[in-house]
Amino acid sequence: MYRLFICFCFFFFLFLSSANSQAVYFITADRVFDGENLHTNWAVVISGDKITAVGPVQQVAVPPQAIKVNYPNSTLLPGLIEAHTHLFLYPYNITNWDMQVLKETDSYRTIRATVHAKNTLMAGFTTARDLGTEGAGYSDVALKQAIQAGIIPGPRLIVAGRAIVATGTYGPKGYDHDQQIMLGAETADGNDLIRVTRDQIGKGADVVKVYADYRWGKENESMPTFSIEELSLIVETAKSSGRAVVAHASTAEGMRRAVMAGVETIEHGDGGTPEVFNLMKSKNVALCPTLAATESISKYKGWRKGIDPDPEAVKKHKTSFKSAIESGVTILVGGDVGVFAHGENVLEMELLVEYGLSPLNTLKAATQVNARALHLNSQVGSLKEGWMGDVVIVSGDPTKNISDLRNIKFVMKEGIVYRHEK
Repeated sequence: MYRLFICFCFFFFLFLSSANSQAVYFITADRVFDGENLHTNWAVVISGDKITAVGPVQQVAVPPQAIKVNYPNSTLLPGLIEAHTHLFLYPYNITNWDMQVLKETDSYRTIRATVHAKNTLMAGFTTARDLGTEGAGYSDVALKQAIQAGIIPGPRLIVAGRAIVATGTYGPKGYDHDQQIMLGAETADGNDLIRVTRDQIGKGADVVKVYADYRWGKENESMPTFSIEELSLIVETAKSSGRAVVAHASTAEGMRRAVMAGVETIEHGDGGTPEVFNLMKSKNVALCPTLAATESISKYKGWRKGIDPDPEAVKKHKTSFKSAIESGVTILVGGDVGVFAHGENVLEMELLVEYGLSPLNTLKAATQVNARALHLNSQVGSLKEGWMGDVVIVSGDPTKNISDLRNIKFVMKEGIVYRHEK
């Protein structure tokens, strides 16, 4: 009898899941942002996991037995895309980075990551690029698989696995050299970069992340790590598999080398100059500025925003970001989440607006621009027929007040509703 009951529950769960995935939704809102433009009185129809119709409400037929969704004073938009997260990290003011990497087991960190993934999805981000587990090996590959299988809720993931660093540059640092200290990424140099790149891809990395500079200067300042030739080895090897390379780079020279080697995105770019951003523009390399990480770390060090003068790191990032906008380089939305709390992803978008990007361009960056950078622009990031049924509804108008993205009412990913506020 017990086994019969368990079997009944299992098949009933499968039935519900199947029914939910096959449901048809007719969704309307005061405003619809399709990834490019804002419209009024539009409707979106989602059948199964795909968008099947979108346009003016008078031109979109209501399918039989469709579930109707509407909220007053609302904006409907594509599922948001997070371009730089670390689901295996959490805010450093709770537990510092060294202790997370050195003292927490991969199992413990993975359990936390499942919660971080759910929080990200519930905040309206239906796709995310995780740029390194920081010492948790390829646990991100397993996390991605669990989400795909429907075992846990979370965004669709693009993962980088271990990431690549030059010998002697990355942390944790400062420990007895007689001990073998586990690092937050995998070391490689010279021709060995080919083997390591292939190995990471073979173990499930969707994208290869390399640290083009890091804090290994005489005064612990950031300096370039790999040569252009070494970076080119990584890029050429990854491209052979159809994968992109992205580079952590906060110095002008580190950024320049990475761009010349052929990476697709620069992460951080704090020390970018007009010359470097113009080079990025000419090479079609996008910038993921991670403004929220800079501000969060400054706050952990005691900075009181709005009360104290801006610390040097924040001033530097404001200056470089202004140059990036002026150069016309493509701006992505990615906050280096994990430095600050998962589910607070909108903070990066608020800072992009505060630092000079318009709310509309910020929305574009978090949808179709990010989708293009992640090579998903035929699946997500826009409201188009045939695209994935990823939609978010918020109260208010984020094209005027970007913080309205915090007023989440409805989250759907691939036609399955994960959040539906009454």
